[in-house]
Amino acid sequence: MRLEGIHHITAVTGDAPANGDFYARVLGLRLVAKTVNQDDPTVYHLFYADEQGSPGADLTFFEYPGAAPGRAGAGMVHRIEWAVEDREALDFWQARLGAEGIAAQRDERTLRFSDREGLSHELIAGVRANAPLSAYHPDIPRTHALQGFLGVRAYSLRPEAGAQLLEDVLGAERRGESTFELRGEHRGSTIAWDVAPAAPGVPGGGTVHHVAWGARAVDHPRWLEHLQAAGVRSTQIIDRHYFHSIYFREPGGVLYEIADDEPGFTVDLPLDQLGTKIILPPWLEGQREQIEARLTPLPDPRAGWSAPAPAG
Repeated sequence: MRLEGIHHITAVTGDAPANGDFYARVLGLRLVAKTVNQDDPTVYHLFYADEQGSPGADLTFFEYPGAAPGRAGAGMVHRIEWAVEDREALDFWQARLGAEGIAAQRDERTLRFSDREGLSHELIAGVRANAPLSAYHPDIPRTHALQGFLGVRAYSLRPEAGAQLLEDVLGAERRGESTFELRGEHRGSTIAWDVAPAAPGVPGGGTVHHVAWGARAVDHPRWLEHLQAAGVRSTQIIDRHYFHSIYFREPGGVLYEIADDEPGFTVDLPLDQLGTKIILPPWLEGQREQIEARLTPLPDPRAGWSAPAPAG
């Protein structure tokens, strides 16, 4: 069994409309699912990804309306790393973000910036670790679009214990002193440890809740058995309707998930309608009227767009 790199990353926002504007309009990701946090269906769970809603490009947010900005600390992911094609793509993003009033730090092959709630991102040019996973946006050339996750960076007070779990249990390979790659048959991505700041972390808007590693559906039950045999305390397999999940914390505090790859978001809507309406798992469908009444209406970010141009 091998984990297929990052399946998705879930963060927190205090403002779903502003979040959608930034990630769909500014960054050009596709809103592929408007649903709710299944553990707290009073709040949104928004999924942004590539054109097909693929694992490996799936950034998700729980909305807690009015949540104050948080601060990453020990036991938390503090930066998300994305692939872009080349330095010309970095030029494009530096200009696009600047036009939105978003400061960015540029060097030869990277561009760092934060969203409006402080979540840190880094675009890295020319690292062709995986097949690109991009979304269509009429104002973003295909050659400049975000191409999916390369990895995450996290703070840890127990990096050696975290490294042991990654290597001995999850099958990661060390790629430097503090960077580890989980790579399967189709995709791979990294997690890197940085020295934790003295100030403790504060959950809130702009912080990462968990990082999910991808697994084939056929292997998912075996991963639960493997974790239990290794003495890792975890949840049982949880049916999320769109995929299945196992949650556990690594020794330094970062919340991990192992998520499988079936059935995906088209179990509820056809591909061309993803993101156009609120979707609910069957066990919440009977509460639709009450749930929708509590949620801030979010328009389809693609309303009025022409169809995506063919790839090529």
